[in-house]
Amino acid sequence: MTDPVWAKRMGFQKRLTEPGIPIEELPEIDIVVISHGHYDHLDFPTLKKLKGNPHYFVPIGLKSLFIKRGYKNVREMSWWESIEYKGIEIHFVPAQHWTRRLLFDMNTSHWGGWIFQTKNDTFYFVGDTGYFTGFQEIAERFTIDVVFMPIGAYEPEWFMAVSHISPEDSVKAFIELKAKQFVPMHYGAYRLADDTGPEALERLLKEWEKRQLPQEQLKVLAIGETVM
Repeated sequence: MTDPVWAKRMGFQKRLTEPGIPIEELPEIDIVVISHGHYDHLDFPTLKKLKGNPHYFVPIGLKSLFIKRGYKNVREMSWWESIEYKGIEIHFVPAQHWTRRLLFDMNTSHWGGWIFQTKNDTFYFVGDTGYFTGFQEIAERFTIDVVFMPIGAYEPEWFMAVSHISPEDSVKAFIELKAKQFVPMHYGAYRLADDTGPEALERLLKEWEKRQLPQEQLKVLAIGETVM
């Protein structure tokens, strides 16, 4: 699982859409990766409800937070660090973002994306990021089959662009990554910026058409949808 959050509220904002699967219906979880410590990506009440005994992979600086809450199977990783776990190569890669949970812990932990390599496919969960040249370096190191790319929480762009990528720049990043398939994410669950989920998706589709990219490379998933 990546950044599991089943919270009904995020601050003063109510959740806009129900999770695709009720948390009670999830199977036992083997692996959970966390992109960074913001509350909309690291929700301990959700983690407490997960079945099984997951192994947590977190950015460097976050392990102590987990240990204080009684979690033992926690591995901190730095940018470009890799580990093999149950037949999957897990890589922590850079992003352009920031993090904070309390008044005085600004950027005391890292943030980033996660790449999962199996024998047949490579998946890239970008996490939260602004557009940055790191996408080009990631493309030099990995051949990406599917990228899970954020497209929301970008308005106002003069303020948010450094940490949240716009739909147009997400397409630019996809092209630079030379990935085979684009799955948009990070829109529509909570309203954490001035834009809305439908607006983000509309701008993404317009940019995709403008650049005349193959429609089969874009996979917009409905909430709870499963693909094979």
